[in-house]
Amino acid sequence: MKPIIKNTAIIIFIFSVTLSAGCKKDFLSVNPPDQISAELVWNDAALAQAFVTELYNGLGVGGFSEQMLSSVSDESMFTHPNRGIDLVNASIINPTTLGWVDGTWGYNDMYNRIRACNITIERLSEGGDNGIADQNVKNQLLGEAHFLRAYFYHQLVRFYGSVPLIQKSYALNDDFAIKRATFEECVNLIIADCDQAKTLLAIAPSQKGRSSGLAANALKSRVLLYAASDLHDIPTAKAKSTVISGFANPEFLGYLTGDRTARWKAAQEAAKVVLDAATGYKMNLTSPVPASEGRMNYKSIAMGGGSKAPGIDASAASELILARYFIDRNDMRFGRFNGPNGYHNWAGNTPIGLLVDDYEMIDGTKFSWNNPAHKAAPYQNRDPRFYATILYDGADWKPRNIVSGNVDPANQIQTGEYDLIEDGKLISFKGLDTRGSSIENWNGSWTGYYMHKFIDSDPNIADANQPQFVPWPFLRYTEAVFNYIEASIELNELDQALLWLNRIRFRAGMPALAAMSQVELRNAYRQERRIEMVYEEQRYHDARRWMIAPEVLGRKTTYIKVTGKFKPGQSKSAPYRYDPTVYNYTYTPTVETAQENRKWEDKIYFRPFSRDEVNRNKDLTQNPGY
Repeated sequence: MKPIIKNTAIIIFIFSVTLSAGCKKDFLSVNPPDQISAELVWNDAALAQAFVTELYNGLGVGGFSEQMLSSVSDESMFTHPNRGIDLVNASIINPTTLGWVDGTWGYNDMYNRIRACNITIERLSEGGDNGIADQNVKNQLLGEAHFLRAYFYHQLVRFYGSVPLIQKSYALNDDFAIKRATFEECVNLIIADCDQAKTLLAIAPSQKGRSSGLAANALKSRVLLYAASDLHDIPTAKAKSTVISGFANPEFLGYLTGDRTARWKAAQEAAKVVLDAATGYKMNLTSPVPASEGRMNYKSIAMGGGSKAPGIDASAASELILARYFIDRNDMRFGRFNGPNGYHNWAGNTPIGLLVDDYEMIDGTKFSWNNPAHKAAPYQNRDPRFYATILYDGADWKPRNIVSGNVDPANQIQTGEYDLIEDGKLISFKGLDTRGSSIENWNGSWTGYYMHKFIDSDPNIADANQPQFVPWPFLRYTEAVFNYIEASIELNELDQALLWLNRIRFRAGMPALAAMSQVELRNAYRQERRIEMVYEEQRYHDARRWMIAPEVLGRKTTYIKVTGKFKPGQSKSAPYRYDPTVYNYTYTPTVETAQENRKWEDKIYFRPFSRDEVNRNKDLTQNPGY
């Protein structure tokens, strides 16, 4: 039987060929109208390109899915029940109850994509069965296939630990029982694919949204950094976790032996290649920019050149090494997924107080609820990135009347309860963006905050049904800078680490950090990475690989209770607006367990393989704790 390839990109081509066949005598001997034989695909450059282009669908919409990885970390909480995220956060997932699994890292999803990559590599490599004469075309497609296979395997490895390594396109009569490779073998294959990809692809960025030599280097940098981290250094991991120390096959989780310093050095060198090959956005500053500029710098980076909002610098798209771009409004509904319910949005992933409290004051000191000045005005004089990331009570936002009527002429976020005069009587008015709102209260935030980052602040698209074209950053320059900083700290090269760390802070309008010890700088770096890379699918992996998850991911979530009481002699009738001359505001951080009750168990360091998968592959060893 001929191998069959399905590809929506070429359906129109097939349809036209079918129609042209007319009423021939052999009309019963035709190919299915939605399929095309492999022989045709790999002998036509355009069809081969369509096949490889389809591989990118394995990346999905990046982190812009309705349920975000941030909500299984200490960044956000998922608002809606019965989606499986709460099971992950309560550490009660198991091989029969997997909880939330996303198509961009699910076990079967990734192997389906890896198989397609393997087909491409087999057909286009030297000696492969194809009729494409243009070697440049073949190099481009081969490079993309090697990069994407590396990316899909890296997704598997950072969620599951080591996995079976499959480098051929299995047929139906092949033996599908295959053992897990070691963690080291998995890393070696990913790095080899990255190296092959960067050899085949130009170092300079290629077409928007496609892999490049620079993207291959950036992915290599990430993978090597993870490989050097605590979770994957088995002597270190065993000392920190009884679950890992009791596992009979630790080689599936990390390196049993070897020179860890050499692993840090390899991670540092890989990151430096990226630093030298690109420039990022405003990464050459020698002092902090003003706070207002720092806020707009961060907003511009988040928009990635996809917004026409006032003050946004489109050149910040230079940060992006590999991104998912959107050309149709149906592709991207991130504002609808996460915006305030008072704007008829769904408030899916809402920031938790634990994140909000970690934003420093503008002078670089720590925020503290024990500081009376901080407690009285918690949203004043914070890190400029805070104002580009979080929507809080009283924050200015888009024209509400476009979607909700003339109920809030001030266009401010309302997440509290406030005194108000109605029909001559004092009432307690529940804000429009609360779970007591008159507007879709079932979509209200549990935490008292809403997401700002990645939501286009252009006032002309206040209606969430309007398109948003903000790209998702799979790989960006600043991540490579952080990778270089982390490796430098672990190699005790503190001056270089501090130099680059302060460049990130200067761009955001934050003051320089002074020289400090290795331990102090490591903690400062982790704080900076948490704030700068928030909602970019970093924190969940960082907390695990640093093995600080019990302390940070296992915490109970917190929300903010906001109340506004009339000052003596003051009153106000509807509509409500934030006004500290009329109201005394109080802010009370509160533990929230009504929606989910978080608990960390060390088995969550690695996801379980499903019972069905273990039953299908008897050689697949289950992860520890399951």
